[in-house]
Amino acid sequence: MITVISGTNRQNSEALHFAKHYFKLLSEKANEPVKLLALENIAHDWFHPDMYDKGQQTPSLTALQDEYMLPATKFVYVIPEYNGGFPGALKLFLDGCSIREYKPTFSGKKAALVGVATGRAGNLRGIDHLTGILHHVGTLVLPQILPISSIEKLMDDDGNVTDPGTLKAIEKQVDAFLAF
Repeated sequence: MITVISGTNRQNSEALHFAKHYFKLLSEKANEPVKLLALENIAHDWFHPDMYDKGQQTPSLTALQDEYMLPATKFVYVIPEYNGGFPGALKLFLDGCSIREYKPTFSGKKAALVGVATGRAGNLRGIDHLTGILHHVGTLVLPQILPISSIEKLMDDDGNVTDPGTLKAIEKQVDAFLAF
C-alpha cells in the first residue's frame, strides 16, 4: 500500500491539491492500494505531554497509524514550506507514530518527497530536513525529490494542477517512485 500524506493541518491548503493529484495519478498507475491522509482532516486530541507514553496514546492516533502508516510500504510526503522548513504538524505526527510500533511504521519503507511553496525554492530546506528525519527512522528516500515553486501559478481556480511542465515533472517522479 502507498500512503500519500498532505503534510499540513492548515485548512484548504494548496499542499492538499498537489497531494490529491499524486493520489489520483498513483491510483491509476500503481498495482496496489493507495490512500490519502490529509493532516488537515485529522483529530489532534493526541497532542499532550503523555503522548510519548505508548500506554497513553489516544485511540485517534492509534487508528491513524494502523490505517495509514503500518500497512504502507511506501509514502509520498507533500510538504509545504513553513518558515524555511516543513509544518510542525507533520513532525508532531511522525513523532507520535514513533512511540508505538516504531520499526514497523518506518524501517525499510520508501518515501518520495514533494516540496511546495509560493516562493522560488520549492521548500528545498524542508525536503532536506524531512530527508534527514526519515533516514534517522530507517526510511529510504527516493533521490528524485521534487521541489515545486510558485505554486499559485501552476493551478486553476479549482486547485487543479494545470501547468504542463509541472504535470510532466510529477509524472516522471511518480514513475521513478513506482520503480523504486
